[in-house]
Amino acid sequence: MPVPTIPERRPGGSLSDCLEVMTRAVFQAGVSWAMIARRWDGFRAAFAEFDVERVAGFGDADVERLAADERILRSPQKIRATMKNARALLALERQEGGFRAYLRSFENYDALCADIRKRFAFMGPMNVWYFLFCVGEDVPRFEDWIPTITGDHPRMREMVAKARAEGTYPA
Repeated sequence: MPVPTIPERRPGGSLSDCLEVMTRAVFQAGVSWAMIARRWDGFRAAFAEFDVERVAGFGDADVERLAADERILRSPQKIRATMKNARALLALERQEGGFRAYLRSFENYDALCADIRKRFAFMGPMNVWYFLFCVGEDVPRFEDWIPTITGDHPRMREMVAKARAEGTYPA
């Protein structure tokens, strides 16, 4: 059975779901989405099922352990980014009355995008849109937004088409 390369949308998911989606965005950046999809069960196991508290508590020994784990893409920078992002998610969950409240506290998408890019590691404009789309938050209409991003992004187009076919994203 082939592994799906397009992740599922998770509107209203838990903080751990948010960490999983964000981590997938981080690790997919610059590599084949299919390669990450094939290894995703390994990522889940390696990162404690994306339990935010546990990943936030990872330290240098965990970076070394994960950088040697053949089930995942062994990038120390992206591993550290995942740990940092878990800590930032927890901080916002505690400081802002909940992470979802934080996401909805901005006057517009551009302000939210800028803040996410400051607070989280490896979250460029494409990763922010991808993350917010996957967790069910408001994003600019894909066809209006994608021209602002350099390059062709067929997996992003497939993801949007799939969500539209399922009725979870407007045309």
